[in-house]
Amino acid sequence: MNTTQLECFLAVVNHLNFSRAAEQLRITQPAVSHQINTLEDELEVKLFHRTSKSVRLTEAGGTFIQYALEILKLSALSQARVKDCRENNWLRFGIGCRNFLELRFLEPVLARLREEMPQLLPVIRLVPFASLENLLNEGDVQTILTFQDHAPEYAVYKEFVRCPVVCVCSRVHPLAGAARTNVAQLRDHGKMAHCPPTVYPPALLQAQTSIIAGRGSDENLFCDDMEVVYSLVRSGYAFALVPDLPGAREDGLCYIPVDDFSMLSYGAAYLRQSLDPAGQKFLSILKEIKRPEVL
Repeated sequence: MNTTQLECFLAVVNHLNFSRAAEQLRITQPAVSHQINTLEDELEVKLFHRTSKSVRLTEAGGTFIQYALEILKLSALSQARVKDCRENNWLRFGIGCRNFLELRFLEPVLARLREEMPQLLPVIRLVPFASLENLLNEGDVQTILTFQDHAPEYAVYKEFVRCPVVCVCSRVHPLAGAARTNVAQLRDHGKMAHCPPTVYPPALLQAQTSIIAGRGSDENLFCDDMEVVYSLVRSGYAFALVPDLPGAREDGLCYIPVDDFSMLSYGAAYLRQSLDPAGQKFLSILKEIKRPEVL
């Protein structure tokens, strides 16, 4: 099926006359007949009842009108969009993230990119980390946000911030009033929500495991992702250990430093051979943006 067939079909629908349809389209009447015949062959139905004196729609032809209109509309829209991309010289830059915390960390960088490279269209992929590596290898994203000990060994890693591991809880949780805490205290303060090992960087996973050890199964709430973790935290069911990424804190929650863990290195990983000007600008903005110190 092609747009010429559909245009001929709709012209005949409008005039119920092949000669007048040919005049509208500025082609010959046999050409119109040929396009209708090939369309009917492809659809395996008759669209018109034709005699030497009249042309009228079949039931199938009446049903097909709306579909033909929609297909032509979609075709025109796609051509216009592609033309717009070509004329405006849009640049697409793929960025990979694992959870909504990283998206929040990314927002001020995106705001600067929009100002400094208005022709850039960021393509943000929010997928599990193993899939992110595949996207990086295949060129679907040009960089991924990651902790250093979770970065692919074959990629170039650039650190942009160091952040601590903190305990996050609701304001009604027993830990809410604490200025600081440690592993020993966290073992005795109720339920902890946490994710599978593939979600956490190794350093944070080690911190999580040290608290899980020796606790009852009813005290550990296993979650598929960070969104579920934060839902349980916000509702007061549990606390969680999280990396305290700048700009990623939620209003209404308490963030308590944990004394037993080192700072985590966080930045971007990319393949050196695939870093284009858009990627270079992205990395330079990540480096330049001044972020508040995380307490």
